[in-house]
Amino acid sequence: MKEYRRILFVGESGTSREPMAAGILKECGLKRPVEILPRGLVVLFPEPLNQKAEAVMISNGINLEGYTSTPLTEEDFTEDTLVLTMERTQLCKILEKYENANPENVFVLTELVGEELEIINPYGGTLQAYGLCYETLKKTVRKLASLLNDGE
Repeated sequence: MKEYRRILFVGESGTSREPMAAGILKECGLKRPVEILPRGLVVLFPEPLNQKAEAVMISNGINLEGYTSTPLTEEDFTEDTLVLTMERTQLCKILEKYENANPENVFVLTELVGEELEIINPYGGTLQAYGLCYETLKKTVRKLASLLNDGE
């Protein structure tokens, strides 16, 4: 895998799956320094982390205190930035909407690591739905960390 200096996890609002994925990857012990950031496609104003996502993260020992959502911008797309979406529809939106988006650096997270199913959006669901989303993300993001570390 190509060497990246930044990894962006992108979803709709940037308030649940994306910060969870970023928090998990930061805990994975990557061999080289990488900036890991969550982004949202639809962020009209900065929002805090979803309360249920926050509860799940805290219960798993990951603290994202003070987190607020950040919109994806043209400046986010650089040659050494890997952009990972939660769903294929988001990947398509990015490639349509952002001129700087390079298809070689934009992937659906699960497809990149060889999984068939997308990460289900727990929004509006129970705390258990967020917990299940976390567990799915953890498994997927660990595969990503292995890919990134094996690229050495």
